[in-house]
Amino acid sequence: MSNAPASPAAAPGFADDAARDRFYMAAALEEARLAEAAGEVPVGAVVVWNDRIIARGHNLPIRSVDPSAHAEMQALRAAAKVLGNYRMPECELYVTLEPCAMCSGAILHARLKHVVFGATDPKTGAAGSVVDLFAQATLNHQTTLARGVMADECGQLLRDFFGARRRAQKAAQKAAQKAAQKAAQDLAQPAAPEAAPAEPGAGQAGTGGEPGTPPSPSPAD
Repeated sequence: MSNAPASPAAAPGFADDAARDRFYMAAALEEARLAEAAGEVPVGAVVVWNDRIIARGHNLPIRSVDPSAHAEMQALRAAAKVLGNYRMPECELYVTLEPCAMCSGAILHARLKHVVFGATDPKTGAAGSVVDLFAQATLNHQTTLARGVMADECGQLLRDFFGARRRAQKAAQKAAQKAAQKAAQDLAQPAAPEAAPAEPGAGQAGTGGEPGTPPSPSPAD
């Protein structure tokens, strides 16, 4: 592959493939926690080349106002810049959640050799849950796939995130309902009657003179 990173760090030693997969998925989970801290859905990804992490990414569609800013897309963009090539046939991608159709398409276009994901996505997963783009033999490139690495840890992070968000939404709805009820009660209460305006000349005891002064004696007195 052209323009590979110079002076690479030594690759870590692994007892077996399972240990290797867990090592890189743990790195992807670190990225997912960064997404969570930013208020994004906690999904993270790393790109591995020759047993080195050369790029990382996490969900950022909200902050970047970009619907394509999924963790996989962020990591692939960063890896392409590092390698100086948009095709990465010697690279692997580790991601905490099953890729969607958009990300799966980008992975296939980048011609990655292997993808490993953690939790499945029953709503938008395009690696077997809803559709399986990686099983299409008619495509001009085949990327191998491994599922379920650290699935419990990856899934729990997502469950905790969405659970906290649902609780916050319910609390906000409850507070809004209480405020609306109080406003309705305030409107239903009769307003206090206003004091009637004083009649002209009120406070005068008789004709003429200042208010409150006794009347002038008549000529008959």
